[in-house]
Amino acid sequence: MKLKLLLALLVFQVGFAQNRTCGSNQLMQTIMDNPTKRAAYLEQQAKFEIEMQKLESNTQRNVNNAIRIPVAVHYPTGGSLSATVKTCLRRLAQRQVAILNADYNGTNTDISNWASVSDNYPETTTGSLNVVFEIATQNHPDGTGLVNGDLAVTFGTDFIGSGVINCQDGCNEDLTWSGYMNIVVTNIANNILGFSPLGGSPAAGRTVVIDNNAFGATLTGSPTSCTGYVPGVPYNKGRTLTHELGHFFNLAHTFSGCNEPNCAVYTPSNPRGDGVCDTPITDQPRYDCNAADNPPDPAVSGQAISTCGFLQLTMNYMDYVQDACMYMFTAGQAARMQAWYNTISSQFTTTALAKEEFLQNQFTLYPNPSKGSFTIEFKELTNNYSVEVFDVTGKTIYENNFDQSANLTQVIALDKPASGVYFVNIQSDKGLVTKKLVIQ
Repeated sequence: MKLKLLLALLVFQVGFAQNRTCGSNQLMQTIMDNPTKRAAYLEQQAKFEIEMQKLESNTQRNVNNAIRIPVAVHYPTGGSLSATVKTCLRRLAQRQVAILNADYNGTNTDISNWASVSDNYPETTTGSLNVVFEIATQNHPDGTGLVNGDLAVTFGTDFIGSGVINCQDGCNEDLTWSGYMNIVVTNIANNILGFSPLGGSPAAGRTVVIDNNAFGATLTGSPTSCTGYVPGVPYNKGRTLTHELGHFFNLAHTFSGCNEPNCAVYTPSNPRGDGVCDTPITDQPRYDCNAADNPPDPAVSGQAISTCGFLQLTMNYMDYVQDACMYMFTAGQAARMQAWYNTISSQFTTTALAKEEFLQNQFTLYPNPSKGSFTIEFKELTNNYSVEVFDVTGKTIYENNFDQSANLTQVIALDKPASGVYFVNIQSDKGLVTKKLVIQ
């Protein structure tokens, strides 16, 4: 018997091309129709409920240690692409991961919009997950052709292939890549922008799948986009993956129903609302992106009032609005994601990430703060390495590859950067490390 859970938690909206659509419920139905996978899913959800109880207790609420998550990005139809396009797609993957880190840590610049509307949501505060998503660089799976130092980005694999959702066993998983946060970028049918399991399992090689026209954002430098993988307006700011990854970390859509209370009786078999107390209840998604929505102002327009009688949290990543108008998770959603991470943390392959302490000791970056010019000084000669500088929105403002370098120092001069916080990615065959840079 098909569980009512799926219809209640993940509403599939058959829409037009201009509206956000999510195919997660179809994927979940294939999982729940499989007795073995259904049992594993419900067992994992039961463990999650225990973790939620721990976080809700007085002694555990503030436990939120830094999280490092190994990411692998797969372009299944990209096997015949040129080396130039593949290089571009690696840049696009890094651009998208930078956006994830900003969105999930609440450092995205547009979160400042919340200050002007927060009084309309007295029960709601913004939330962040202390997390670093990193494209893996070490100990790649056998047979992938990747060596230490390579980014875990693959082309032409059998991962998903056609991008179908309502398929039989194995359509969205690959045990070769178990232990990674797998992201598959491919052409999805029926105008669906992405899909993910509700509560993903790295051990099962489960994936988040994003349409090739909704992955990443415009690149800095030349080229500004990659052939066949151009994010289209209005889904061109990388927020589709932010939304779908929320499902992977066990967040439902915010428009799950008008039943009250929103969170008090939530269980996987008897859902009410989205299981999060500080997201106002509603039973319908919001699609548009107009002045009344960003920020919503009920004094100007009543369009942001849901049919449940509450002011809808349209700017939430788990609604359906366009990329430019979604900019926040709530504290309750962050706690739920933390509990899911606690449930599955042992499933991640931490050896896929370079040892941060080792990498940090391989070089120094100075002066910091700087005026826009800084020096990277290595402790030993490094033949090949790359440097990328990006801002808090994930926009790359500098990138360069240095091959066969005979110098222990490299001066990087940025072109008139604005004052603020930036991040510097330094990648070599020993791995990838990110350092924060302050420009005065």
